[in-house]
Amino acid sequence: MYERIHVREIIDLILNDAAMRIIAATGPRQTGKTTIANQACDRLNRLGFLTWYIPLDNVEHDVSEYTSGIGTMRVGTKPDAELLINIWQNARKASEKSDQGLVLVLDEIQTIPQWSNLVKSLWDNDRREGFKVRPIILGSAAWRMLVGINESLAGRFITQKITHWSYREMTECFRLNVDEYVFFGGYPGAFYSRRPEKRQEYWHNYIQTSIISPIFDRDIMGLTRIRKPALMRRLMDLGPSLSAQLISYNKLLGQLQDKGNSTTISGYLDLLSDVGFLTCISRYTPRPHVGKASSPKLNVLNTAIMTVGSGHSFPGVLNHSTDWGRIVESAVGAHLLNSSGFASKIHYWRDEPHEVDYVVSRGPDLLGIDVKSGSSTKKGGLNAFKRRFPNAKTMIVGPNGIPLHDFFSLTADEWLDEES
Repeated sequence: MYERIHVREIIDLILNDAAMRIIAATGPRQTGKTTIANQACDRLNRLGFLTWYIPLDNVEHDVSEYTSGIGTMRVGTKPDAELLINIWQNARKASEKSDQGLVLVLDEIQTIPQWSNLVKSLWDNDRREGFKVRPIILGSAAWRMLVGINESLAGRFITQKITHWSYREMTECFRLNVDEYVFFGGYPGAFYSRRPEKRQEYWHNYIQTSIISPIFDRDIMGLTRIRKPALMRRLMDLGPSLSAQLISYNKLLGQLQDKGNSTTISGYLDLLSDVGFLTCISRYTPRPHVGKASSPKLNVLNTAIMTVGSGHSFPGVLNHSTDWGRIVESAVGAHLLNSSGFASKIHYWRDEPHEVDYVVSRGPDLLGIDVKSGSSTKKGGLNAFKRRFPNAKTMIVGPNGIPLHDFFSLTADEWLDEES
């Protein structure tokens, strides 16, 4: 089975964190968090650790091995605090059987009401009494997990960012070429059809039923209060088609045919960013508050979200230069957003009439990137950007610059560190 780099990173955190802090593995739906955790557990078993994996969203799961007096959960039973306490207490007892302790993986932790306060109390008690329970918490709704952590777990956790699958990973695992990756995106579960001629049909159904619908029904509606669910659903339908474009909140409301306000739209877009759907990129300026006041640029975080509703087939879209150009630009933006480190920021730049598609910033370091899907070699925007910021580096991605497959081979930070 293919193993992502996150497996090694989680193992390193377990081995090198003397404080045994809580590892919070966060990331979008269907990016392999559960598989990563189980692969890490398999390796840790060979190093002498005991490991338990508990899927808290599986109400039919037999938890009798981990609990005292609860047995098998009945269908319809909701996970609650009592279940988590019983699991944790038995994990404490089991941890005493190994010098290395026990790794406790709690998947879909947000299904437990008020889980963050409960985990804080249990973890603090472990530290006082010397129990070697090493928790790893997982959840599809990354934003919900972060809310919980910010409320009560500050100083007690280490975050492990699980990203959408990269071009390198998709081509190594599924042998996609670069154009296929740009169109079909980075959801590995969409490529397990054994009939190549049915691949696009299988992919289309998978993205709609395993990604988009659960994001709306479970990650957003199930875990937060949405005052206008119909507006959120229309935003999810319309937003991806506007990827790689600047938007006005008021004009967007007009397209959504809603009488809401820009604050509502902005808040809903923040939620869609938190669940790995699409995000807003602000204009680059040395004065961040000015950039945030400018019109944002929408960008999907996985191009499958954009192309699945476009009406295009993969072969057909290659003949539509305008549409293909926006998909390519969106793929470049998604790669930068998914691969950037915690200290790096992704923006666009605009100073009428000049524009640069993406800007990567990290402290004083700047990189301006223009995306060209055709044969154009115009550098007006990059030249103006260079005049405004003389120390910045610039690059073109496309046929007359850095080829797409080469660009996708390095992260945003690695390109920022490249020599000019």
